[in-house]
Amino acid sequence: MNNKLTTASLLLLSVLTSQAMAKVSSEQAAKLGNELTPTGAIQAANADNSIPAWTGGLNSTSGLKSKDAGRPDNPFPDEKPLFVITSTNAKQYKDKLTPGQLAMFAKHPDYTMPIYKTHRSAAMPQAIYDHIKQNATSSELVEGGNGLANFNTAIPFPIPSTGMEVIWNHLTRYRGGAAKRFNTAIPVQTNGSFTPIIANDTFAWPEFLVGGRDAAKDDNILFYYLQKITAPALYTGSALMVHDTIDQVKDSRRAWVYNTGQRRVRRAPNVAYDAPSVGTDGLRVTDDYDMYNGAPNRYHWKLISKQELYIPYNAYKLLDTNLSYDDIIDKGHMNGKHLRYELHRVWKVEATLKDKLRHIYGKRTFYIDEDTWQAAVIDKYDGRGDLWRVAEAHTIQFYDVDATWMATEVNFDLNSGRYIVTGLSNEEPKYMQWGIKAKRKDFSTSALRRLGR
Repeated sequence: MNNKLTTASLLLLSVLTSQAMAKVSSEQAAKLGNELTPTGAIQAANADNSIPAWTGGLNSTSGLKSKDAGRPDNPFPDEKPLFVITSTNAKQYKDKLTPGQLAMFAKHPDYTMPIYKTHRSAAMPQAIYDHIKQNATSSELVEGGNGLANFNTAIPFPIPSTGMEVIWNHLTRYRGGAAKRFNTAIPVQTNGSFTPIIANDTFAWPEFLVGGRDAAKDDNILFYYLQKITAPALYTGSALMVHDTIDQVKDSRRAWVYNTGQRRVRRAPNVAYDAPSVGTDGLRVTDDYDMYNGAPNRYHWKLISKQELYIPYNAYKLLDTNLSYDDIIDKGHMNGKHLRYELHRVWKVEATLKDKLRHIYGKRTFYIDEDTWQAAVIDKYDGRGDLWRVAEAHTIQFYDVDATWMATEVNFDLNSGRYIVTGLSNEEPKYMQWGIKAKRKDFSTSALRRLGR
């Protein structure tokens, strides 16, 4: 038997059959950085080497640099697709596609997925790896799984045994600490027409504020977020601020909006769960953003398995400023020639709505990248159990700052044929500003009021 397959199989078996407990033993944690990567992925290659071993990823020691506007160059510019999945051959690859991805081929005969060589490019700073290893033996679920205790900075459960632990790894994954992003949300109509909604986002985790986390002032805070819409005129000046909490059942998400018509700041307690998001044309609800965010308490979370899947990855082409939004956006889906899919291992987690609780999605199936804990694909079902929407995260590694995030996330509506793309910046003069000197007062109601004006 192949040694790589044996190692991978034994590691997965030990994870899936372990008791449903948050903390792991020091002996298990010692696998991090050895049999497992520092974030908890299987370090070895798969049986046929179509998924290579992780050897450190693309990191700040590689010598690669981003452009001044914060857009990293494509580190694989000369690579061509190994093959292309189309509506005519999709069934041949069905064991490595989700039901939602297969449904996209059935819905759109011209839909394509170009498959490239797999690069395990994910990398994080050593300090984050150290926190993750500490979390492995200390972090615990509290409040029925709706909060965390003894958790430091990012990824509390690198060796998970439950679906709830996996989803918390997505919610707390490392995204660079503190940054400002200039991007768009683009709802695309059935005929392919669209109007970009341009915004700038500022986000910071308390550990990365000037002066670091304050135990009293940042109690129960996971991160701070601020968004201002700058175009079109209908939404210009609208602003949103969120103080996201670690336990949103004990202490619900704190959100405020600035209303340009009333010229005042007001609390927005409904910025959660399936409340509609401004400027998304009904194609995305609040907890769809960032693939999934917020309190997990309305769902039962079941860890199904780990599997190999074709997912969007190393999507550097989507940052190309020589491309316009018209080049990327097609009727029904994005233009396949600018996309990149690779074979990676993912955690499969099923979220089923609890009895007597409400959400527009009765079930969601998450496919979460093992190297980054980024939800890569999510299939979403309505209350009748019918497949309704599909979300994809087109991931990139910001190699000069050791952070993984998305070039864009896409939510497809299989019923209407409409979709929304969030995060593109090809026509914007700036994209990402990393390492900003954010202060706690930058996320105050006074700051929100000034931002709106």
